[in-house]
Amino acid sequence: MPTPILATKLYIPPPRAKIVLRPRLIARLNEGLAMGCKLTLISASAGFGKTTLVSEWIADCERPVAWLSLDEGDSDPVRFISYLIAALQTIKAGIGESLLAALQSHQPPSTEAILTALLNEISAIPKNFIFILDDYHSIDSQTVDQALAFLVEHLPPQMHLVIATREDPSLPLARLRARGQLTELCAVDLRFTPAEAAEFLNRMMGLNLSEGDINALEARTEGWIAGLQLAALSMQGREDSASFIQAFTGSHRYVLDYLVEEVLQQQPEPIRNFLLQTSILDRFCAPLCNAVTEREDGKEILDILEHRNLFIIPLDDRRQWYRYHRLFADVLQTHLKEAQPDRVTALHLRASKWYEQNGLRSDAIRHALAAQGFERAADLVELAFPVINISRQFSTLLGWLKMLPNELIRVRPVLCYAYALASMACGENESVEPRLRDAEQWLDAKTDAGEQLGSRSVRMVVADKDEFHRLPGLIPLIRGGQALGRGDLSETKKYARQVLDLAPDKDHLMLGGAASQLGLVAWANGDLDTAHQMTANGIENLRQGGFISPAIGGAITLADIQITQGRLHEAMSTYERGLQWATEKDASVLPGAADMYVGMSVLHYEHNDLETAMQCLLTSQTLGELAGMPQNPYRWRAVMARIHQAQDDLDGALGLLEEAERLYDGNYSPNVCPVATRKVRVWLAQGRLSEALGWVREQGLSSEDELSYLREFDHITLARVLIARYKTDRGEDDLRAAVGLLARLLQAAEEGRRKGSMIVILILQALAHQAQGDQSHALGSLERALTLAEPEGYVRSFIDEGEAMRLLILDFKFAIEKSARNGVHPLSGYVDKLLSAFPQPVATPSKFKNQKSEIVEPLSERELEVLKLLRSELSGPEIAQQLIVSLNTLHTHTKNIYNKLGVNNRRAAVRRAEELDLF
Repeated sequence: MPTPILATKLYIPPPRAKIVLRPRLIARLNEGLAMGCKLTLISASAGFGKTTLVSEWIADCERPVAWLSLDEGDSDPVRFISYLIAALQTIKAGIGESLLAALQSHQPPSTEAILTALLNEISAIPKNFIFILDDYHSIDSQTVDQALAFLVEHLPPQMHLVIATREDPSLPLARLRARGQLTELCAVDLRFTPAEAAEFLNRMMGLNLSEGDINALEARTEGWIAGLQLAALSMQGREDSASFIQAFTGSHRYVLDYLVEEVLQQQPEPIRNFLLQTSILDRFCAPLCNAVTEREDGKEILDILEHRNLFIIPLDDRRQWYRYHRLFADVLQTHLKEAQPDRVTALHLRASKWYEQNGLRSDAIRHALAAQGFERAADLVELAFPVINISRQFSTLLGWLKMLPNELIRVRPVLCYAYALASMACGENESVEPRLRDAEQWLDAKTDAGEQLGSRSVRMVVADKDEFHRLPGLIPLIRGGQALGRGDLSETKKYARQVLDLAPDKDHLMLGGAASQLGLVAWANGDLDTAHQMTANGIENLRQGGFISPAIGGAITLADIQITQGRLHEAMSTYERGLQWATEKDASVLPGAADMYVGMSVLHYEHNDLETAMQCLLTSQTLGELAGMPQNPYRWRAVMARIHQAQDDLDGALGLLEEAERLYDGNYSPNVCPVATRKVRVWLAQGRLSEALGWVREQGLSSEDELSYLREFDHITLARVLIARYKTDRGEDDLRAAVGLLARLLQAAEEGRRKGSMIVILILQALAHQAQGDQSHALGSLERALTLAEPEGYVRSFIDEGEAMRLLILDFKFAIEKSARNGVHPLSGYVDKLLSAFPQPVATPSKFKNQKSEIVEPLSERELEVLKLLRSELSGPEIAQQLIVSLNTLHTHTKNIYNKLGVNNRRAAVRRAEELDLF
């Protein structure tokens, strides 16, 4: 549910009819605009006329203006960004609509991703404009401070930001000053000069003070505008102004106390009481004031206050909503507590009830807490929890809950659960389990009548009965999520099963959430059939319940599982459905759309359509990080790295993988293809065997390890490293270890029905047998791989193995052509397709004949003679006999031929020689 937007926070305060014109300050502000500064900072304590100055400036400014008045509630990042977008929409209608949808999603993107997308939309605004953040000191959130710093750092040139605040914000001000990007006005700039003070006191406030009195008062207040205004109000009607001014000394706090007492004492009692009682309100309108004061003349009194200039500031041009000057309100509240201490609680409670009746539940909760009406506040929080859960304002929720007494929370099981959920969402995991246990104690029917707590009996309190009845299933759902985050698969499975046993038939969130957890557990265990079934079940339940965002996340998981199962066509359909879900609602793009394009890129890559694969990645990038799940930044780079590697840009591929490693976010999915392991494969392609062996030692890998699906990718890569070391050192032990490991991996993949894994293992197994010189087993493994891969159109899995694989497929083609007597072999067309997809070797026959080749070492005349005989049907001893050489000499010639042609068997040597026209 979207964050409710209070329109009055976006109103630009209208300029006052009677103000002291301040051309020197207006010139400073205009100069900052003309110089192209990013930021104008107006920072001074209360009462220095910051808001009044900005209102005066923009009244004559030719640029469009967006205004946002901030309060404490805007410390919640979701609320802050929501209001930021709402204010921008006063400049350009519709801006940021998709971002608002993303903020409310099940897995909202990072704040930086949201702001990046917002900045991109701002960049498209054609006109220069000014954005004003008023009262930024109300914000108490490091996250919001960081968001603002990011916004300022990347601000588009057409947007000029103005911040009015009582204290300097946590921004890189020194850097902005050094770059000439900051215009600053502080207290020393804002203070009234003697001439301005004279104009204010005599012309605007109607006093008749001498130049000496004005200078004395200006000196004592240090040009503090609020102090001057309060002094002028106190002096109105006095005959002895000079004596008053002489007695007017002390710090601002004491001066303010004295002046407010003077002002209040001169007001009629109804006005005085109205001021005190309404001082508890951050903003107010006549109906709200009537409810708080239990009067009916709120509108008339507000008109009087505005006419008398009693520190009341209109928030809209219709004069419906107002606020008091912040400092004036603070002092009124102080005097309220002193003069009417017994009424403060009742005033806050009345305000709370009015806000609740008018649908402003957050304000209702705040005033209930201020009144220490904790029972009422607890009821309101509990009733608001479902909406807060959907809008994901967990930091606000947790802040409210922390203000409630622990004893009160413990007897409210729904609040205990809400506390656990909010704590988990905010990263305070140590609080999750204790709060779940607090909730759980009330689920036993025996405790419903009450339990002994200390020296007294307490009873359970439930405000939202529907939510209470869901707790038996919701509690283990959280525990399952916690266990999954710890990597405790058995505990995750246990809790998810509990949820399924307890969930009502129509509770799609519980059913879908538990099924999704079980799918992830099965995936991590390598049981992909179960993983597929449970994940698909989870997606369907989530969609039926309207939880589209988690359903999209489930589609990403399902497609990953299908790829491992070797079901590439089904995976493509899954990505296409997920993309449809992410883009079909209200023409906005939900998180997950970008992920779908990345997934489709993987499949196009496997089908060797590199152009479409790249286009999918570029489309994903265009959508922006806001349209991606948390794991998308690392997945995008990992897939792009494969394309770079296919294009022989190995350094570029490695750089992308290093970025992906830093950005890794599994989002509860098992890390079955670690980025660090993908880097090893690039190292092998670069010939960096020592780094690859270092990785093996670092991971503690051995060909004798007990196998598990979570380490399948690592062990397959270990086999690659062992084969690579054999090719370098000719250590037979390495090759035997690789062959044995691959055989065990194949058996495990077969048992797990992981056809995708089987294809990869069989391909590598064929290459290992080829390296052994065991052509029969090499072709057997290759045939199995081809048979599994052909229906799904695998291509790159073969091409990426390079020239050795191409030659092996050529041998396979030769073998099936030789053996096929009754028609074409079923794999003939597929084999031809693969061979045509390989990069064709480049060689010039004349270079061999002239022995000038720069690609392959030229063959001697004797080696060319041996090569011609290898093409025949003669056996090795028969060739040696015809050449009149020993068998050992023939072996030496043959080995030299293999090395020069880059092959390792007779049939491959003949094929290579035919390609190079050596015959």
